[in-house]
Amino acid sequence: MEVKKTILITGANSGIGKETAKELAKDGSRIILACRNLESANQVKDEIVQDTKNENIVVMKIDLSSFQSIRDFAKEFLSKEERLDVLIHNAGYGGAFQKHKSVDGIEITYAINYYGPFLLTHLLIDILKKSAPSRIVIVASDLYKLANVNLDNMNPVDTWPTYLYYSSKGANILFTIELARRLEGTNVSVNCLHPGIVDSAIWRHMPLPVRIPFSLVRYFFKTPAEGAKTSIYLATSDEVKTTSGKYFMDCQDATSSLKPYVSDPEKAKMCWEKSLEFVKLEPSDPKI
Repeated sequence: MEVKKTILITGANSGIGKETAKELAKDGSRIILACRNLESANQVKDEIVQDTKNENIVVMKIDLSSFQSIRDFAKEFLSKEERLDVLIHNAGYGGAFQKHKSVDGIEITYAINYYGPFLLTHLLIDILKKSAPSRIVIVASDLYKLANVNLDNMNPVDTWPTYLYYSSKGANILFTIELARRLEGTNVSVNCLHPGIVDSAIWRHMPLPVRIPFSLVRYFFKTPAEGAKTSIYLATSDEVKTTSGKYFMDCQDATSSLKPYVSDPEKAKMCWEKSLEFVKLEPSDPKI
């Protein structure tokens, strides 16, 4: 009897994450909707069950801006789940002008978009290895080109938040490259992607003066369903089952298009080491 996959998607209560979950549920896979907003996540669950007749949909609470919430989530997940075939880091935050820190003192954009996935991957790596062949999919963005990743300031609390959205996506790419190197030989792959410019809820954090002109051009953006296609491709396609450490756009390998400052293996390694200083792994945590 075929064992159905278990797929974990962060931020699956709206936008790209919601559409990714809806599509991946169609084959009967067990879908874990890992979200901060449980009310909207449960609404999405009901919608998926109704549309796909797949009742194997689970909602779990996670707040990626809180290291303790991530640890609580991982502990609960590991106590209840026997396998993890695909981990999709989809959740994202795009604050425009408001500067905030997380409960851990981390700049909020970096906390949610980068450090959260970094820590969650560490905590779930053993179950991914046990379930191999397994995959990690990271939603980055080609908007990384509008910023840089400053390794001398990996907690940029005084920087313009919109710039940090771009920068955090560059950090996602560096994370992918170093993680792939460390996972060589484990049969766990990791790839990242640009979903396109998508009309999604991430833009809700923009202030009103920005949202007004934005509303005039949003009709040229991809729909969330279109934006989800590359995530779905990397999570399921046999074409990439042995591919790791790459960057994709429109279901095509676009690694060769990466700028040197996000494709340098040495910088990726340094970014990893700097990140460890902030997430503060415990001695009992799994090692990568």
